[in-house]
Order: sequence, then structure tokens, then C-alpha cells
Amino acid sequence: MHLALFDLDNTLLAGDSDHAWGDYLCRRGIVDADAYRARNDAFYQDYLAGRLDVLAYQNFCQEILGRSEPDQLDAWHRDFMRDCIEPIILPQGEALLRQHRDAGDKVVIITATNRFITGPIAARLGVDTLLATECEVRDGRYTGRATDIPCFQAGKVTRLERWLEENGHDLEGSHFYSDSWNDLPLLGRVSHPVAVDPDPKLEAEARSRGWKVISLR
Repeated sequence: MHLALFDLDNTLLAGDSDHAWGDYLCRRGIVDADAYRARNDAFYQDYLAGRLDVLAYQNFCQEILGRSEPDQLDAWHRDFMRDCIEPIILPQGEALLRQHRDAGDKVVIITATNRFITGPIAARLGVDTLLATECEVRDGRYTGRATDIPCFQAGKVTRLERWLEENGHDLEGSHFYSDSWNDLPLLGRVSHPVAVDPDPKLEAEARSRGWKVISLR
């Protein structure tokens, strides 16, 4: 069994679920829209530029989890899935997931976005294994803080290596699909790196290394 690893945002989705969640909170009036949007947009630009302080960002965007009731969070997320995520799920991405499943591959989503946001998205896409940035939970409630190693840049490699050891898998014959140059550390580790609708830095790197470049849009 080979592994088929997929980034989520701007790879299987035609957008960024983390940023979209912030926009959803603003539109619903759940947070102060002007202040939240300004910080959310600034963090997103840092992400695109490769200078994101991932812990600072995660603690910012998880703060709402720590001060909200679990039932309310679930209700908001159902609305978010319907209104914000369903419209940006890429049919060609779903077809590629099916292609790997039909080939007998183990499909894994590996994403920097936190598990609260991405867990239901992975389930919607029929993917059982999700490696994501983790949300701290105590006594059945979110604390509003990130925990464990953020699943970002080299942290994706660290988290994946731990998962491989725990589950008896390896990267022989593996694929990894991503849009972002932030994922170069992991793209360089797999047997078949694939740049999907890549940002300019990743596209240049992919073409210089002879990696496959595709579009799912």
C-alpha cells in the first residue's frame, strides 16, 4: 500500500478554509469584524510570504474556540460547511482522491489548518486520516490554544514521520499534492511530488526539479 498525501487549502479546495472561517465569523458578527479581518488578512499575507508565526496565528484563530460552547461551535461549523466550504470543493480533487483509493493507496490529508476546521472537511471528502494542527482540549472544551507541533512547513515532516512510525507506513512510492512553497520540505521527501495550481515560488521550484505540475480547477 502506497501513501497519497494531500494538502487541503488551495489544493483540494479552491480557497483557504482557515481564512474562510475567519471571514465567516466576521460576516455572522461573532467577532469584531474590522479588528478580526485586519489581523486575519495580515496573518494570511505572512503565510503567503513564508514568514508566518504559526503559533501566534493559531492562538489568534483558536481564541473563539476557548470562549464558545461546544454545541454552538458545532452549529456554526455546520453553517460554515454549507455556505463556505461546499462551494469550493473541487470535483477534480474528489476524482483524484477516488483514483488513489481505487488504486489501493492510503489517502491522507496533511494540513496546517487546525483540526476543528478541517476535521469535518476531511470527513466530507471521505478521508479517514487527517494530520492537522491540533487544538488543546480540557474537560471536553477547547482552551483556545494550539497544542503539539504545528503541522506547518518542517512541522509537517515531523508530524508525518511520527505518524509513519506509529502506523507502520513508509514513503516508498508515495505521492504528495500541494499548492504551496511552504510545503517544499515534505515535497522533497516523497517519491512523487506534485504541484497543484502552485503559487509562483512552488511552480518555479517544481519546474526546475522536474516535478509534475497539474491543475484541479
